[in-house]
Amino acid sequence: MESFPIINMEKLNGEERAATMDRIKDACENWGFFEVLNHGISIELMDTVERLTKEHYKKSMEQRFKEMVEKKGLETVQNEIDDLDWESTFFLSHLPQSNMADIPDLEDEYRKAMKEFAKGIEKLAEELLDLLCENLGLEKGYLKKAFCGSKGPTFGTKVSNYPPCPKPDLIKGLRAHTDAGGIILLFQDDQVSGLQLLKDGEWIDVPPMRHSIVINLGDQLEVITNGKYKSVMHRVIAQTDGNRMSLASFYNPGGDAVIYPEPKLLEKEEQNGQVYPKFVFQDYMKLYAGLKFQAKEPRFEAMKAMEITTI
Repeated sequence: MESFPIINMEKLNGEERAATMDRIKDACENWGFFEVLNHGISIELMDTVERLTKEHYKKSMEQRFKEMVEKKGLETVQNEIDDLDWESTFFLSHLPQSNMADIPDLEDEYRKAMKEFAKGIEKLAEELLDLLCENLGLEKGYLKKAFCGSKGPTFGTKVSNYPPCPKPDLIKGLRAHTDAGGIILLFQDDQVSGLQLLKDGEWIDVPPMRHSIVINLGDQLEVITNGKYKSVMHRVIAQTDGNRMSLASFYNPGGDAVIYPEPKLLEKEEQNGQVYPKFVFQDYMKLYAGLKFQAKEPRFEAMKAMEITTI
């Protein structure tokens, strides 16, 4: 079986650029996921963020999580749980405005590190979107502009911990879903695995690698590229040992951004019958909120029906 795509971004600056761009193109078309190395975010910063995230969980989140498990009786469940995830999370908003100052139990050192980390991730997201533009034959900056809306893109980080789980066969760390937004950049634990993607009907492990960033494409990129690039179902399997850390940063369209297939990417015969709908991103998010753990195709159909009735 072909191996999970790993991209060394340093090779974009030399004679291996063309081959590296081909690897990115193949990953976007056939996997919806890839992992990047030498991405420009310093190793020291990543180590600091990882240490502080794990310390924050121990100090501020772990007890709360244990109480929730006890209250719901999750340690003794006998049947599969399909309406709950075995994860402890909080969300940091970066753009259009930060909520970092509003989260009471963050240490100043952690706030500072996360602010710097978010800047690096934002820069990497925009660089990757431009590489996608190049592979798609679109002008540089097209995807960033498509995401902008009136206040620029929306950008935030979901900070998650997946503690040891006594019944990983009955409770998922995170149930299978595609991501609603644009491009997702994940800094994941390199000691504890768990992330899997669905490819050709099989669940495949996304390999934990030290100091890598895992990239996956959201539903909006599938719409804009008219299905040339696909968002892919993925999930987190809870583990009996180890606490898996996950920092997933979502570089998404602004709420009022209008999303639609780029006309240059439509085949001639599709020009009059677009395969994907045109919609306002926040309308899609409202629909997604209730249907996150279901197939994406009915969401696209629902948005298309909405579009037809509003024309």
